[in-house]
Amino acid sequence: MARLTPITSKNQVAAKDQAIVDSIVASRGALQGPFTMFLHSPELAGRLAHLGAYVRFEGSLDMRVRVLAAMTVARELEAVYVWGAQAGGARRLGVPESTITAIRENHSRGIPSEDAQIVEFTRQLMRKHRVDEPTVKALIGRFGNDGFIQLTGAIGYYSMLAMTVNACELEAAPGAEVLKV
Repeated sequence: MARLTPITSKNQVAAKDQAIVDSIVASRGALQGPFTMFLHSPELAGRLAHLGAYVRFEGSLDMRVRVLAAMTVARELEAVYVWGAQAGGARRLGVPESTITAIRENHSRGIPSEDAQIVEFTRQLMRKHRVDEPTVKALIGRFGNDGFIQLTGAIGYYSMLAMTVNACELEAAPGAEVLKV
């Protein structure tokens, strides 16, 4: 059970903050997941929703790359909610089950090389807080400077979501795949 009461209606926030709730609902379709926690700090929620809209929907980075990074962050930080939110999306994007299993089980066997590049970069950044030069060069060669920074930013965004759902003990959504931690 979540440590904070989930905010699922704009009536749960002060009148001055209700436009933030409306904006989040407009961009995401509903109040759910981490935003039910972030809305305990409406200004932060609004700013994060704006960033998240770019990271998730508007940036030029391929959606498959984004979901691989998000799943790897979820696994590294043992974020049950984030894993559940991303696993279904990965399957819809055609990510092989062997890749999903490898990320879930913390190994690299069976991951196609282009996907492995994203998983390895994310793991290095999460585990060592640095990335080796060959990995950086390969990613810049593949995505350019802009894409490299977008990928790094996506990892940071999903890390913030993961830390928040972990601090608040937000469980996976109903019907979502549950990460065993």
